[in-house]
Amino acid sequence: MSNDKDTSKLWGGRFNEPTDSFVQRYTASVTFDQRMAAEDIAGSRAHASMLASAGVLSAEELQQIQDGLDQVAAEIEAGEFQWSIELEDVHMNIEARLTELIGITGKKLHTGRSRNDQVATDIRLYLRGAIDRIAEELTRLQRGTIGLAADNTATIMPGFTHLQTAQPVSFGHHLLAWNEMLERDYGRLMDCRARMNQSPLGAAALAGTTYPIDRAQTAASLGFDKPTENSLDSVSDRDFAIEFCSFASLLMTHLSRMSEELVIWTSAQFNFIELPDRFCTGSSIMPQKKNPDVPELVRGKVGRVNGHLISLLTLMKSQPLAYNKDNQEDKEPLFDTIDTVLDSLRAFADMVPAIKPREANMREAARSGFSTATDLADYLVGLGLPFRDAHEVVGKAVAHGVESGLDLAEMDLATLQGFCADIGEDVFDVLTLEGSIGARDHLGGTAPTQVAAATVRANALLDQR
Repeated sequence: MSNDKDTSKLWGGRFNEPTDSFVQRYTASVTFDQRMAAEDIAGSRAHASMLASAGVLSAEELQQIQDGLDQVAAEIEAGEFQWSIELEDVHMNIEARLTELIGITGKKLHTGRSRNDQVATDIRLYLRGAIDRIAEELTRLQRGTIGLAADNTATIMPGFTHLQTAQPVSFGHHLLAWNEMLERDYGRLMDCRARMNQSPLGAAALAGTTYPIDRAQTAASLGFDKPTENSLDSVSDRDFAIEFCSFASLLMTHLSRMSEELVIWTSAQFNFIELPDRFCTGSSIMPQKKNPDVPELVRGKVGRVNGHLISLLTLMKSQPLAYNKDNQEDKEPLFDTIDTVLDSLRAFADMVPAIKPREANMREAARSGFSTATDLADYLVGLGLPFRDAHEVVGKAVAHGVESGLDLAEMDLATLQGFCADIGEDVFDVLTLEGSIGARDHLGGTAPTQVAAATVRANALLDQR
């Protein structure tokens, strides 16, 4: 390693030789943590105001710091701020520039705090803002999904188990199943936000500070619910980042399941829906192709989000209390998870409301595959047959249909009576697709009236947010 000299460190008094230039680059985080600049400045403003209230800073010094931070923020916003690897991270870059601008008063800002509680505060503030943006996009996706469902309460499609035709369902009902996944995701996101919204500022390096600080004041100023309880845990806790990434993994899993269905439904073999051209691409060699790239890419991005969750779990699994340099590795996976989730939600929130169902193709697919076989079994139970006997009768009727190429609804009454003499003309009411979905007229069922009512309830939940 070389021994190139570097600039003086804000913490350099203890050391007799400069940091190796390679080590500077290796340990620096400013290339990725500078995105927390606004949060760092907000935390410094709150900390400075509290120090002034405690008599540690004079009113004049407070004003100098606030004015200096105004200029630093303006430089960052304008893209004129000079970020330095030698100053390691966003915190020291901002503090060094502040000291350049206002002199020795800038050095007083760090009184009663450490980079340990500073970064713990910044990352919570940053993640809280990201959670709020994600919540907005998630809600927008839910509204689009519910809206498409409301337009298709009576649009019939096959419901599948094992990707085999099972029973007819409403397309709107299927979309509301997506919304149930997203509603649970929203709840997990809000749980995560509530648990992380505590202020570690004032925990200092790990044991608190001897200065007469008011942690409740800084917590309130920054919009936290309260200060954290334990200084050791305050600076070393990254549960909130892990919990967020856990939420993100489940959300992306749900988006991936939706993506898989969209990919299947747009295939020529299914042809259930059409996606707008703006969410698809073509082939460089096959002119007929319209590829569902957005769903495919969302499906592919699940792997990186799952990987980030494992990275953070592994990062924390054997760390002793309190803060360790390992924790610098929390930011890149967290930041990439935030970016991936936001982009994926934006894509889906724009795309889903623009989906156009091909109703005739859906209906034809539902009509085949003996999708009303269970309805016939239920009809026979209504005539007094035990369900297991009814199941066997219908199985024989289906076997005949396979041999003859006829669906149950296409068989004449005499043929059906050959399997059970008690079958009457009214059997055709339950063998129709409309009769099948309409008969499931209960909470959570596929009847169009129930699906319409479910869309109203789902929208009402969103209105309460």
